[in-house]
Amino acid sequence: MTGDLFAAAAEIEESVISESDQVTAISSDSSGTAKTESTCCVVGGGPAGAVLSLLLARKGIPVMLLEAHKDFDRVFRGDTLHPSTMELMDGLGLADSLLELPHTRLEKAGIQTPSEHIVFADFSRLATRFPFIVLMPQSRFLEFVTSEASRFSNFTLRMGASAQELIREDGVCVGVRYRTSDGRDECRAALTVACDGRFSRLRKLTRLEQVKTSPPMDVLWFRLPRKPEDGLDLMFRVNEGHLVVMLDRGDFWQLGYVILKGEFHDIRERGLDRFRVSLGRLVPELSDRVGQLTEWTQLTPLNVEAGRLRKWYSPGLLFFIGDAAHVMSPVGGVGINYAIQDAVEAANVLGEPLQGDAVTTEHLSLVQRKREFPTRVIQWFQGVIQQQFVKASLNPEKPFRPPWFLRIPLIRTLPARLVAFGIRRARLRV
Repeated sequence: MTGDLFAAAAEIEESVISESDQVTAISSDSSGTAKTESTCCVVGGGPAGAVLSLLLARKGIPVMLLEAHKDFDRVFRGDTLHPSTMELMDGLGLADSLLELPHTRLEKAGIQTPSEHIVFADFSRLATRFPFIVLMPQSRFLEFVTSEASRFSNFTLRMGASAQELIREDGVCVGVRYRTSDGRDECRAALTVACDGRFSRLRKLTRLEQVKTSPPMDVLWFRLPRKPEDGLDLMFRVNEGHLVVMLDRGDFWQLGYVILKGEFHDIRERGLDRFRVSLGRLVPELSDRVGQLTEWTQLTPLNVEAGRLRKWYSPGLLFFIGDAAHVMSPVGGVGINYAIQDAVEAANVLGEPLQGDAVTTEHLSLVQRKREFPTRVIQWFQGVIQQQFVKASLNPEKPFRPPWFLRIPLIRTLPARLVAFGIRRARLRV
């Protein structure tokens, strides 16, 4: 599904490529490989890469964004925009336009167990213009952001551009080689930023070590119809050692059935009928619709294994921001927003040095120092909740007990603030 915004972005992109010779020099060698020169090459058109590209383009910095796929439409990508992201968009003068796109809003999030319902995050009480979480297809958000970036002649978007290898000279990264349907190309840049997600190819190429931060698990994503009379908020349903995440997507429910790592094979062996029974017990309100799951192909498994890199940079290369640097668990749905906060801090720190073509490893180190502590805290928070789930899964007869800090009313605003803003707001420096 590619909307009108993406079509507009593509039209603008074509004009940018043809009209921006003053900022992007393109040549080719005898083998036909196109060589592009830019100040910054961003690899990966997810939330981190798209927002960073927009912020740098606004500062007048030539930037090329490489996205491996030919469009932004993916199945079951994270679709939550938290107050921190909406405040950033508001600061750019884009929030109202963004909210004109189809979306739903969430003011509270809770956990429902067989014996109790706990509201652990009440966003409506937060001191912000956006006291809610926006639920919007990530493809729409990315189309919107790249369309805005395309208004700047110093921004170039290459869709269907798959990064293949880093270009290094004398120990310094000077760009990336990538492949398109037309052949091999390369972009040489003063700084390369890898934002290519949880399965980052560039991370694999560098063979960097990740620190695991929470018990591994998987999520089975699927959809069921939503009826107008459904009055459920987004919440976590827990019963018999299983957990379901519920997302209100307007005309359908997006559901995530959380399982232990490797359990999907056993679930399939037990059969789809048994899975539907388990789902009906977890979410009895939807029991009249579980029969619409007739094929395993309707379920999309997502590997979840949270972790973070020890070091995020080397000369000429900001190794990773977003999921490529710190893979997040789905707990709290904070992955997109932490990736965007990474982009904000990177733009704050690197904007001026990039304008002067004087980025050093100290600048790159500063990006990591600003973002690593908030990442550690939220991953600890996610790990505690995941550990509770693992215990419940291994002992399904024992009632699930949410972590103690979600049960005390006096501190219940803290999880809401943590989910909404992180440890501290990442504010864009103009």
